[in-house]
This record gives sequence, C-alpha cells and structure tokens, in this order.
Amino acid sequence: MKRRVAPVRVEAAVHPVVVLAAVAAGAGLLTWFAAGRSKPLGHAAGGRSYSPRGREVTASAAQRLNHASTMLAASVLFDSGLEHYRGQFFNRAMYTPIVVSSVILAASLHGAGDTDPGSSRVRHGVQALAGLTGLIGFGFHAYNVGKREGGYSFQNLFYSAPIGAPMALTLAGVLGVIAERVRDADPDEPRLGGLPAGRSLAVATAGMLAGTTLEAGLLHFRGAFQNPAMFVPVTLPPLAAALLVRAATKPEGASQSGAKWGMWAVSAMGVGGVAFHGYGVARMMGGWSNWRQNLIDGPPLPAPPSFSGVALGGSRPSNSSNAAASASDPKDHHASETGPLSGLRRAREARRPVLERQDPRGFGGTARHRT
Repeated sequence: MKRRVAPVRVEAAVHPVVVLAAVAAGAGLLTWFAAGRSKPLGHAAGGRSYSPRGREVTASAAQRLNHASTMLAASVLFDSGLEHYRGQFFNRAMYTPIVVSSVILAASLHGAGDTDPGSSRVRHGVQALAGLTGLIGFGFHAYNVGKREGGYSFQNLFYSAPIGAPMALTLAGVLGVIAERVRDADPDEPRLGGLPAGRSLAVATAGMLAGTTLEAGLLHFRGAFQNPAMFVPVTLPPLAAALLVRAATKPEGASQSGAKWGMWAVSAMGVGGVAFHGYGVARMMGGWSNWRQNLIDGPPLPAPPSFSGVALGGSRPSNSSNAAASASDPKDHHASETGPLSGLRRAREARRPVLERQDPRGFGGTARHRT
C-alpha cells in the first residue's frame, strides 16, 4: 500500500505584484532609451528640412499632445492596476494593460521632453500597440459582460468588468500617434488624415470626450447620482465637445475662445474629480484608516484624470502655436485668438516670410510686414 504524501506548498519569496511592478518599470525604461535612439536628431522624417521656426512649432505642438497622452497613460496604469488587483488577476491577460500602459507612459514622457523634429519609430510603434491593446481589452470586457446570465443588462454592465475602461488606453495611443504625425507634418500646411490638423484634432477630441462621458455616466448612474457633483462629468464634457465641433466649423480667423475655455474647464474637472473620489473613499466604513480595502472598493481615484488628458489633447496644441505666433509678431491681431483650431493656423502664418522696408513715417527705422 502506497503512502500518500501531502503536496508541498511553495510560497513565493516576492509578492507577485512586486514582480509585476518591476516588469512594468523595466519595460518603461527600455522604451525610454529605445525611443531616443530610433530617429536621427535634428532632421524630420524622410530627410525633409524645415525652417527653425517651423521645426519649433510642430515639435512644440507634438509635445503638448504627448502631455495629454502621458496623463491618460498614467490614469490607465493606476486604474487598471487597482481594478485588476481587485479581480486577483483571474485571467492572465489582466497583466497586459499594466505593462502596456507603463510602456506608453514612458514613450509619452520621452516625447513630452523631445524638442527635436521628426517622429520616433519606437514611440510611434508603442503608441499604435497601445491603441490596439485597448481595442482588444474592450473585446475582453464586452465578452465578460455578455457571457453572464442576463447578457448585456444594466445589472451586468454595472457590476461586471467596466466595458468602456480599456478604451482609455486606446485614446492614449491615438493621442500619441497624432503627436508623432504632427512632428512629421508640413509646418506650412499641417494635415492629419488628409484633413487640416486643427479641425481633425477638434473632432477627434470631441469624440473622445463623448466616449469618456458614457463610461462615467454609467458608473455614476450605478451610484444613483447621490451627490449632485456627480452630474458634472455627464454634462460639462458634452458641452465642451459641442463647443469643439462648433469651433471646427468656423471660418479661419474666427475666435475659438469658447472651445479653449471648455477644454480648460474639463481639465479642471478631472483634477477636482480626484478630490471628490477621495471624499467618497473617506465616507466608506473605516475611511482612510482602512485604505487597503476602501481604495479598491471605493470610487476609483485614478479615473477622473482621464477627462483631463483628453481635454489637454484638444487645448494644448493651440497654446504652443499661440506662443510661436506671438513671438513672430506681437502685434499680429491673430495672436489674440485662442482654441485648438486657430493655433495650427496661426503657426502657418507665423512662418510666412517677414520683409523689411523703410519706415514711411521717416524715422529712419524699418517696418515689418507679411507677404
């Protein structure tokens, strides 16, 4: 008769979350160093050569888009980390968004500090991979909801995997890809997808705001809008998106101040949302003294900044172009315009040749005018 031996349990010396964090950090560092070596410095892609002012404007606009992508990637990293940790990483695919968001965060941070023209092949590839990963994650979450009893009912949409959450990773990737395309764009006529860059970016940002609002609305509806402030994320972003679409239809030279202030309001709302969610955590049993449980089960702290990241994608590029236009001619009346559309238009005007002629008033100086 064989003697039965109890199985030996081997406990890991290091917590799996620590290993995951190390892998994510290592992937991010590798991406950072690879991004800096993936393009020739000082030249745009394809060997094209632009004027110094043209390079300055396109690189600055791309940096602002990288800022937006950075905020979105950070939001996805911490939010997916908390949510998937709560799910105990039941499916091994749940590790994927943490590693990918770490990589895209490193790529976006690298792009935010890159003042050189021309895109980076590594950054471009990483951003595209992140966008694809978000779409695949959306498929996983949709399958998770649909396989439950009752299918796509409100009950399952409320309490199963958040169906729209993975799309935040896709949005971060889209903004990063746009940033690389802007670096390669012709400064005299920046275009994205065959359309004027400013209008394309405005419409894309409006669509991103609409999708983010739907996800926030679903979760706040689950919370029965018990706090009146919960109505803000489902009312302010659609209004700002409408202002962006309206700005996209305006003729050149029209003021875009409404779109600009709408984007800044949404950005502020995202930052303020973290404080409101922190208050929600404090109201739970044990409050912050029981943070280990309440951070996981309470309102997600990293979620609201996703609004800020999307809004920065629609507002930041205009600011850099404003600076270029103002630097070229402080008296140019177009420099007073604001908004995501007028910025890239003024960038084109800022690079028109500036000629000098004798001052007609006879003071012996020169006057400047545009051709």
